[in-house]
Amino acid sequence: MSPSLRGIAGRLAARLPEPVQMRLNPRKYGFRETDVPAPVQAPDTPIRLYIAPVNFAGQGYEWARAAERVPGVGAVDMQYRNADDLGFPSDYALPTIVFSRSRRWQRAQFEAVARGFTHVIIEAERPIFGTLFDGDVDLEVAALRDHGVSVAMLSHGSDLRLPSRHRQIDRWSPFVDEDWDLVDILEEQSAGHLRLLGRLGAPVFVSTPDLLLDWPTATWLPLVVPPEPWRGGPEPLARDVPIVVHAPSNARIKGSALIDGTMQSLHDRGLVEYRRIERVTASEMPALYRDADVVLEQFRIGTYSRAAVEAMCAGRVVVAHVHDQVREHVRTATGLDAPVVEATPDSLERLIRDLLDRRAHYREVARAGVEFAAAVHDGRLSAEVLRPFLLGDAR
Repeated sequence: MSPSLRGIAGRLAARLPEPVQMRLNPRKYGFRETDVPAPVQAPDTPIRLYIAPVNFAGQGYEWARAAERVPGVGAVDMQYRNADDLGFPSDYALPTIVFSRSRRWQRAQFEAVARGFTHVIIEAERPIFGTLFDGDVDLEVAALRDHGVSVAMLSHGSDLRLPSRHRQIDRWSPFVDEDWDLVDILEEQSAGHLRLLGRLGAPVFVSTPDLLLDWPTATWLPLVVPPEPWRGGPEPLARDVPIVVHAPSNARIKGSALIDGTMQSLHDRGLVEYRRIERVTASEMPALYRDADVVLEQFRIGTYSRAAVEAMCAGRVVVAHVHDQVREHVRTATGLDAPVVEATPDSLERLIRDLLDRRAHYREVARAGVEFAAAVHDGRLSAEVLRPFLLGDAR
């Protein structure tokens, strides 16, 4: 076939329904017709919220449940996921390849969201309809607003945190690592996202208070962790040799290499049992934390994440490096002090030795963590934070 005829044939094929194209050229798609889900169904409520597209650490799902605490609100979270996903719950999930390649799904999903939902929260400044609008969030937001949908943005962390800013305020910043080739990429990405937020003029939520340094007019939307799965472990620090767990979601960001040597030395001397854990599914984590005495969270970013809240729910002693700005914002917003024991890679061994010497004191810290998680991170406060966007005119 001549090149001109192949071009004509290609253009004609592109006009065929996607299922027919998939049968004609399956390698182009990389998925089966049965992998393409039906479009999302909106709740039968006056206010209908759609949260998409990443559900990092299951938070999209949990924020949707928090939003449903507001009278008259129904919510659906959506995420694209790969085979190695850690298994956090989601209302609506589909394979990443379908999200990015199925034009049929993209069109149907846009129609379902634009006509069925009143409010949308876009996570991590990422497109929520695949390549339907060429991956351009500006165009997606404009199209949703044309249908009368109110849109807000929600930043999780590395999508907004500017490396050049962070490394100026913290000597432990991961962005000082000269061997990390992603730093420049993250800088460019975050700068682009900051420009995007400026153009959109939409309400902005952030999942951790440190991100307020990158977008000062944002609103902190507390992480949500249902406490029930984490309860039931033994009293912390009752055994002679306490179990210390470190389960980083990202070892570089969490500072694992900066603390592993210290903790292994303490382990080898019989002072603690150090358990370094990676790539554990969401369903396995409660048992791991319930069996621990101490959970080491992160030592480079200066905030606390879902892992810390999970450990608080389990009644464990949580140790992390948390900036004063984060602690002060939490105190101002909630009236409570975050019961995260402060430590840096330099001070961690001293802290562990103090913990061994003053066990009763740190048991009180663990009990305070249970109360703090229930007051700040069980979804009630997050519902109140979302309420003005959902009930007011925040377009």
